[in-house]
Amino acid sequence: MQLATLADKGNIVLIVSPISFVTVNYFLSKFESPKIAKEKLRKLKILCEISKIDEEIIEKGLNSNFKDFEDSLQYFSAIASESEIIITRNGKDFQESSLPVMTASEFLKSFRRNKDMQ
Repeated sequence: MQLATLADKGNIVLIVSPISFVTVNYFLSKFESPKIAKEKLRKLKILCEISKIDEEIIEKGLNSNFKDFEDSLQYFSAIASESEIIITRNGKDFQESSLPVMTASEFLKSFRRNKDMQ
């Protein structure tokens, strides 16, 4: 939620892969009606850019050293969109990443620290 607020205020740019929308919908649908879940996804879409997953990213994912195919797609999609960081709950899944990997809370702490230094 705090990341969405920062994006809404223009303090950060959120780049989200299409896979993330599917995952969020899966979890929302466990607690919300399909109508409410879709409305929440529409709001998320307004706050972020959506990265691409194409044949090249699929090929890279299939030939990568990532243990989890979905994680490899997330990673190569982030690289293709020129993301600066990957924010995930499962940092251990991104040991192959050349990008910094943080949890949302780690990112928020770092963001606040950097903002205080300015």
